Amino acid sequence: MITGTLEHPLQRFFTSSRARPTFEWERFQQRDVLLIDHPTCQAVFSRQGGQLLHFQPRGQHPWLWCASQWPQVGAIRGGVPVCWPWYGRHPSEGVWPSHGWARLLDWKLIDSTEDESGVSLHWRLKLWDWQVDLHADLGQGMELRLSTQHEDSEPCHFSHALHAYWRISDVADVALDGLDGAKGYDQLNRQACQQEGELRVEGGCQRVFNHAGQLQLQDETWQRSLCIDTSDSTNTIVWHPGSRPLMGVGGHEAMGFVCVEAASGGSNVLSLAPGEQAHLTLQAHLLH
Repeated sequence: MITGTLEHPLQRFFTSSRARPTFEWERFQQRDVLLIDHPTCQAVFSRQGGQLLHFQPRGQHPWLWCASQWPQVGAIRGGVPVCWPWYGRHPSEGVWPSHGWARLLDWKLIDSTEDESGVSLHWRLKLWDWQVDLHADLGQGMELRLSTQHEDSEPCHFSHALHAYWRISDVADVALDGLDGAKGYDQLNRQACQQEGELRVEGGCQRVFNHAGQLQLQDETWQRSLCIDTSDSTNTIVWHPGSRPLMGVGGHEAMGFVCVEAASGGSNVLSLAPGEQAHLTLQAHLLH
């Protein structure tokens, strides 16, 4: 059982005093998960989705949130789901899965290396004429880089997102700085919006900002300021369900995250020529 002292359900793998290799596969809730135990950090990836589910630099609170219970089949809620080759609903195929195929399929681990500064991993998914690669660098900070290319004979449309669930003390005690003046669209109120000052998400938030770059996630209770960088995306998305229930997630669990996502190609779908690549990056580091 998960004890109340754990701030993340996957911390259970790192409570034993036995020596553990840097990279080790385990089976958990019917998924293959890769445990990473390095002097600089601890982390967990799922083979399904190539999904980073847990990341925690040594001596710090966890940076990512994950639901304690996963569905028997389907997407895992938490960590950093890779939404690809579309995010949100498919623009024309209503029965296709929300946020695309990538988070539902098993990825191939191409490479995993370590040095004194941390670990690097390379995941790949091939689907029809498409290839998507995810590179992760984890240590005292985290960086995820998503690259897409296709070899179809015609230009193809797509969109993608790195849908990060950031672990926080309580949604009532956090604020986002760095969006002051950013324009966007409020999907809850279905109207254009412009942010003034800091953004607090208690009560629910689903806003797509025309913003790329750094912002700061301020957590008063944990006295932590996390810098999140969505530098090469066209949009920064901020989401929290508020009091609305989430399937498979207890109400108390939902108070422990806020989503700040890097995304491109939502309302203006991207077009890739044959052989052309598209890139998306999500970085984070601790300010204090």
